[in-house]
Amino acid sequence: MALRRSWLDSANAPDCDFPLNNLPFGVFSVGDSDLRCGVAIGDRIVDATGLEAAGLLRADPQADVLDAPFWNDFMELGPAAWSRYRAALTAMLAEGADEALQDHIITHSVQMTRAALHMPFRVSEYTDFYSGRHHATNVGTMFRGAENALPPNWLHIPIGYNGRASSVVVSGTPVTRPHGQIKGQDDAAPRFAPSARFDIELEIGAIVGQASDGLISVAQAFDNIFGYVVLNDWSARDIQAWEYQPLGPFQAKATATTISPWIVTAEALVPFRTSTPARETPLLDYLTEPGPMLYDITLEVGLTPEQGTETVITRTNYAEMYYSAAQQLAHHTSSGCPMRVGDLLGSGTISGPEKHNRGSLLELSWGGTEPLTLDSGGTRSFVEDGDTLTLRGHAQGDGYRVGFGACTGTVLPARR
Repeated sequence: MALRRSWLDSANAPDCDFPLNNLPFGVFSVGDSDLRCGVAIGDRIVDATGLEAAGLLRADPQADVLDAPFWNDFMELGPAAWSRYRAALTAMLAEGADEALQDHIITHSVQMTRAALHMPFRVSEYTDFYSGRHHATNVGTMFRGAENALPPNWLHIPIGYNGRASSVVVSGTPVTRPHGQIKGQDDAAPRFAPSARFDIELEIGAIVGQASDGLISVAQAFDNIFGYVVLNDWSARDIQAWEYQPLGPFQAKATATTISPWIVTAEALVPFRTSTPARETPLLDYLTEPGPMLYDITLEVGLTPEQGTETVITRTNYAEMYYSAAQQLAHHTSSGCPMRVGDLLGSGTISGPEKHNRGSLLELSWGGTEPLTLDSGGTRSFVEDGDTLTLRGHAQGDGYRVGFGACTGTVLPARR
């Protein structure tokens, strides 16, 4: 698909994250104003709440669904309504649109530089998966050796754990270094201390847009996903090493999970669908994909020290995942688990086959034994106080890109 041209010139630049092909959904405010639902286009944010209140663009003719500071009520309307709304907004923003409509858009929009961005949806529940084969192999090799890198169930089932919805934050929110129980290999007993091996995990988050009650197919799960965000699942590796047996991560993952501020809709990503990697181990029927359900999304992570410039420490692609979000969601429902609008599914760390494709510092520094050298000097094995980590992602089209905006967090020192 080629670029859809807009009468808003900034949306037509080939390096713009928010062309007419994208139209991602977020929540914004200007100054002391109330939080409002908005749609990114070029260098502006269209005030979707204002358009609804003025009767210019309504998702539901019978009710206001954008008068709250989240997109959950809109999601509940379902895929047909999502598509109609996006098509109507596209027509208003497309090159050649009626001048009166253009005037309405200018009235009900703001420059992006004037706005503060907030959580784009209300997180109902949060589940994080462990579905990147390269990541799982790297981590398993470090701790169990290459022959036993993958657990016996890994090639059969999307492994996951229930996380903390309350600790999901939007890009730009500072993250405080966590305390926890830490026990070194030679220590007789654990101690309570700040994490010294604080890390990131480069992920994509899928947002459930339709509730379900009982097992749904992979195809149904795919249709139930409203959109996607870039996600950083901050991880305290030293806390995790002591606590994870036998039930997996707990406090090591409860500090914060940062997401990008814009929800890129599943519809905007249709041109970038791609298949999961080849499998030597067949999946059970309920996990079989009926078609391509991953996406070709280029990802990178930049690390900026408190004093210094950014170093891009990894580049990879979402297409490296072994399980798609639809498979993860279908498996989540297999026990009869009800899913809610606003449930968030983390993909698991996205790593590729080469060292520069690894999606965590644990892998990049190989457990701290191979520190990274930063462009501005110094090295890193894990995240230090004052470091800013910025995760970025975009799908590349013909003369345009569909971007997510930055997913950024700065690490503050542990509380005394």
